[in-house]
Amino acid sequence: MRRTALALFALAALVATPALAQKTTELHPGKGGSPHVRTEWTIDGATISIDYGRPSLKGRPEAQLMPPGKPWRTGADEATTLKTDKALKCGDVRVPAGTYTLYTVPNTGEWELAISKRTGQWGTPVQVNDDLARVKMAVGKTPAPVEQLTISIDDTAAGGTLRIEWGSTSVTAPFTVQ
Repeated sequence: MRRTALALFALAALVATPALAQKTTELHPGKGGSPHVRTEWTIDGATISIDYGRPSLKGRPEAQLMPPGKPWRTGADEATTLKTDKALKCGDVRVPAGTYTLYTVPNTGEWELAISKRTGQWGTPVQVNDDLARVKMAVGKTPAPVEQLTISIDDTAAGGTLRIEWGSTSVTAPFTVQ
């Protein structure tokens, strides 16, 4: 009986560990009603946080909200902000420690993640001249529809993967900590 209880406790600890790797804090409601959150992770010794608005689909078509070929603020209201205390490498691009604005350019087969040096602005219009870099993102489908925009980081053996999901769309970009 004692071994069973110990085994169950160990299993519960293993299952709970990944959930503890991500911390999400409600920041404030947006002017349009979308909640704003800060999601934080520790990946390979780096503390990474993303502040963003979480709009809901509310029955609207994905292509209307994420128009192909047009820069999208990737959230609601204020621009989405990435903070990292260590340098990251996304593809061939080195992103020094600091604060950046993130936006995306949706396309059918491949998206682009834009990392902008300009911060503190409203989400639109996007200022493409301030880009530090653009990184290709793989496009896939979510296992189930995602009503509210969700940005997360998956901890991987090689570093991490930034994941953006909304509706049936899932886009990812791997990175490493430098």
